[in-house]
Amino acid sequence: MELKDILAISGQPGLYRYIAQSRNGFIVESLIDGKRSNATASSKVSALSEISMYTEGEDIPLAEVFTKMYAYTEGKPGISPKESNDRLKEFFGAVVTDYDRERVHVSDIKKAISWFNLLVNAGMTEFTLPDEEENVEE
Repeated sequence: MELKDILAISGQPGLYRYIAQSRNGFIVESLIDGKRSNATASSKVSALSEISMYTEGEDIPLAEVFTKMYAYTEGKPGISPKESNDRLKEFFGAVVTDYDRERVHVSDIKKAISWFNLLVNAGMTEFTLPDEEENVEE
């Protein structure tokens, strides 16, 4: 499972793995329960490999945030996204020390932690982007 194949679908909980193209959109599989469904072409879909977080410097890809979380938690899921806002900010600040505290909202932190926990529980251990994989092979 690669990060480029993991999708977030607006209005639907959790994350989904891209399976195949269909006539009306594409077939996805939920990482929560493994059920397959059809995501229509009109759904707002984002690949996790294309999402980034605001920092004080340049924005960093979500893959890099997940890699830092994985190292920080030593391969275990992070804290619960239902923790207090202060606790979530403290955890995220320890992982991404230079995140932009004005533009990154608590809801963004909750979503990132929730997604990270889902991926770790699904057995994902590497969070590389497609262009990073090509560089590693060369």
